[in-house]
Order: sequence, then C-alpha cells, then structure tokens
Amino acid sequence: MDYSQFLNMSDELSLLAVVVILFMADLFCCGSENSTKPSKALSLIAVPLLLVQTVYMLVNMPADCVTAFGDMYLSAPMMTVVKAVLNIGTVIVFLMANVWMNREENQVKQGEFYLLTLFTLLGMYFMISSGHFLMFFIGLELASIPMTALVAFTKKNQESAEAAAKYILTALFSSGLLLYGISLLYGTCGTLYFNDMAAVMDASNWVQLAALVLFISGIGFKISLVPFHLWTADTYEGAPTTVTGYLSVISKGAAAFVMFVILTKVFEPMVENWNLLLFWIIIVSITVANIFAVRQNNIKRFMAFSAISQAGYLVLGAMGGTAQGMTAMVYYLFVYMVANLGVFAIINIVEQRSGKLNISDYDGFYATNPKLSFIMTLCLFSLAGIPPFAGFFSKFFIFMAGFKAGFPWLVFIALVNTVISLYYYLLIVKAMYIKKSDTPIARFSSDGYTQIGLALCAIGVVFAGILSQIYQYFDSFSFGLMP
Repeated sequence: MDYSQFLNMSDELSLLAVVVILFMADLFCCGSENSTKPSKALSLIAVPLLLVQTVYMLVNMPADCVTAFGDMYLSAPMMTVVKAVLNIGTVIVFLMANVWMNREENQVKQGEFYLLTLFTLLGMYFMISSGHFLMFFIGLELASIPMTALVAFTKKNQESAEAAAKYILTALFSSGLLLYGISLLYGTCGTLYFNDMAAVMDASNWVQLAALVLFISGIGFKISLVPFHLWTADTYEGAPTTVTGYLSVISKGAAAFVMFVILTKVFEPMVENWNLLLFWIIIVSITVANIFAVRQNNIKRFMAFSAISQAGYLVLGAMGGTAQGMTAMVYYLFVYMVANLGVFAIINIVEQRSGKLNISDYDGFYATNPKLSFIMTLCLFSLAGIPPFAGFFSKFFIFMAGFKAGFPWLVFIALVNTVISLYYYLLIVKAMYIKKSDTPIARFSSDGYTQIGLALCAIGVVFAGILSQIYQYFDSFSFGLMP
C-alpha cells in the first residue's frame, strides 16, 4: 500500500490534527469529570485552534484535482472551498457556544462538545470528497451519529433526550433508504464508483429509477426537505440552541452539496427525472414551511421552518446540474450560514441570560438591547432577501441559475414565496422595535466570544453581497466538478 496517498487528504489530516490536539488538551488540562472546578484552558484553546484550521483551509487551495485509494477519495478546488465555508461556520458556532459551555453543568463536558462537533465535521469532509458510495456512506454516518450525541448533550433535559430520539430514529430510517438505493445501484451497475456508474445508468430502467427516488428521499431527510422534514421542528426545539444552529446550517449545507455532486455525476443520464422530482419537492418545501412558520411562537421552531424553506432555495441551485447552479448554491450556503448563525447566536445569548425562547418575549427588545436588536434585524433581512443585504444577492443568483436552467415557473413560485416570507421575518422585527412589554428582556452584555461571532456574521451579511469578488471566487472553481 502506498501510504503517501494520505498526503492527498490534507484537509482531513489537518482537521484530524486539530481533533487530536483538542483531545489531549481535554485529557490533560480539564481534569476529570468529577472535578468541581475544571480548567478553562480548553475553552481558551478551542477557538484559536479552529481559527488556525480555517486559515489553513483558505490558503491551501489545491490547484488540481487529486485522488487517493483507487479514486474512492477525490479532492477538487470547489470541494475544498465548501469545506472552508463549513469550517468558518464551525468557528462561529464555537464562538457562540462559549457562554453556554461556561455554565456550571457544562464546564466538565467542554471537551466532549468540541470533539463531537469536529467529528461530525470530519464526516462531512469525507462525504464531500467521496468518489465512491462506500466512502460517502461512511462519511454520512460519521457525521450523523455524533450529531445525535450533540442533540442530547443536555442529558438531564427531557426535551433534549426526546429530540435526540426523534433525530436518531429518522437518521436510521433515512440511512436505510439510502442503503437500499445504493444496493439497487450496485446490483444494476456492478460498481459503486461515481464516475463509472453514469456510463451504465438508463432512464428507462425502473430499478435505477427506484434507486434515484430512494437516494433523494434519504438525502432529503438530512436537508429537511418536505415531506422528509417532520423531525426538524421538534429536534430544533429540544436540542441545545448552539447545536440547533450547527445542525441548521453546517449539516444541511454539506448534504445539499453532496446531493448536487452525486446527481450530476451518477444520475446525469436521468437529469429530466430528478429535475421533475426536485421541482415539486422545492415548491412544497418552500410553501409548506412558509405556512407553518407564520403559526409559530417558539423562536427555535420558527427558525426550524425557516430552515426548511431556506433548504428549498438552496436545492434550487441543483436544478439542471449546471456550473452556474453550483456556484449559486455554494454562495447561497455561505450567505445563509452567516445570517442564520447570527440569529441563533442572539437566540442563544438571550436564552442563557433570561431563559426566554418565545417570539413574544422579544417585545421591546430594542429598548433594552439595541445593538443585539440591530444585528438580529440585519440577519433577518438577509434571510428574507431584502436589499442591499447579502441574502438578496444570494437569492438573485439562485433564481438566475434556475431560470437559465429552464425552470422559469419554479423561479416565479419561489419568488412569490420570498415575498410571503417577508411577513413572518418582519414579525420578529416588529416585536423588537414596535411592540411594548411590561416585562421586557433585561439589559445585558454579551461575552467577548459571542461579540466576535456576531461581528463576523454582521460583516458577512453586509459585505458578502457588496463585494462581487466573493461570488466570482466561488465561480472560478465550479467548472472543475461538472461532468
């Protein structure tokens, strides 16, 4: 065996090095689980290490595609870009988690949280760089199983345990669908390599069509597309808010990108079939999510249905399987990530300081916390697609990609739903600025880590749309992945 192949996996090896260092820091710096005053060393070292990892991912872009282990592992520039985007999101999650981690009941579990999160990220790396369905499935499970532990992290909380149970049962069911679809593909193609399967795929083969449906169904659970979304609201509500933010963006973004790659590489001869499936899934996802979002009072459930709607827009980039669609999807993921994590960072800090989680609790929030209200407004406006914020440009590029792929009616319906979504996003803005409360959320100051995370999100929301170089940067790598 040529062990030098591992050097081609620089992204995964660098992340694994971070995992090992954090494990050693947790083992030797934080003391035992029974320690009443655990060291703060890990909370201080985790964020800088991830920042170093992010810089590594951004400056070490591979010039050419590389492979390893008989083409089971692939690394292309766009794949590394997506990993870097997910890395930035993970850094923001760690920043917003600091105030939650410093609670007395969580201090002894800081190392577990960081390590579980990084293991899910490592699994997403393998998913993204997979060139073989076995590698893809290993990465999928490595990302899913630790995520269940994160959802149940506050194990004494009954809602958290219930959320984890719903998540793992749904994950098992979706994995079963995926495995069954993969087995049908192997039986009809005789191989599990992405590049070899397209040559023997036939749109008239009903077994392969069934495999396509099973694949989209299985991956649809991970992305929270309707009708595979039923676990989402309960899991988002019961999981710790920091974990909910991570689950809503990082996990969803990785799954959406991998779905795009597999559809264009494996199922390319069936493009008309999966375009039809995605057409209706996108319409139903956006419409149903908008209808149910209006009815929510719990802000985490509200953001769950918002995430389902945003998933529909994200997947719209996959229609037609074009290079422009890939660029629009990755750009949308980046913009959605900073806006959504900005909202969850504020939800998290409010929850930790006041314990309040209802939209009505934000009545008069601007009077007591004007800075947080302003950042929340920026992020909500971006999610709604209001110019001149980055969310407007991300939706514009997604719609343009869908229109040029030949789906004007889908774009029109999505555009109408965008107008509808303005209403429920503005409900929170109305609560913060216009409504009054006899018992508003008290004035408080955020910790330094949360302030840094919010600053990164605000900068992303404001400048990601204005600086055209960001979109052009993503676009320069999109053609290398297309068949």
